[in-house]
Amino acid sequence: MKNMFDSADTESVVARINKLNTEAKPLWGKMSVDQMLAHCNVTYEMVYDNIHPRPNAFKRWMLKTVVKPIVVSDKPYKKNSRTAP
Repeated sequence: MKNMFDSADTESVVARINKLNTEAKPLWGKMSVDQMLAHCNVTYEMVYDNIHPRPNAFKRWMLKTVVKPIVVSDKPYKKNSRTAP
């Protein structure tokens, strides 16, 4: 798994992003390039901007106990799985 705090891993990810164009076809899933980049930016918006409201206590607990272990595990994501709207 790549570590974004390692400069070599960061450079390889940036190089992959720079190769993207409007003609790029997804290897799996249905998102276009612009949709995928917008989807990836939501995480940064949640951290650095005040656009998305903070979840209530129950949602925070669910995210911490159910979602986080799935997101940060070494197991690869299933193809064509649902994403946040």
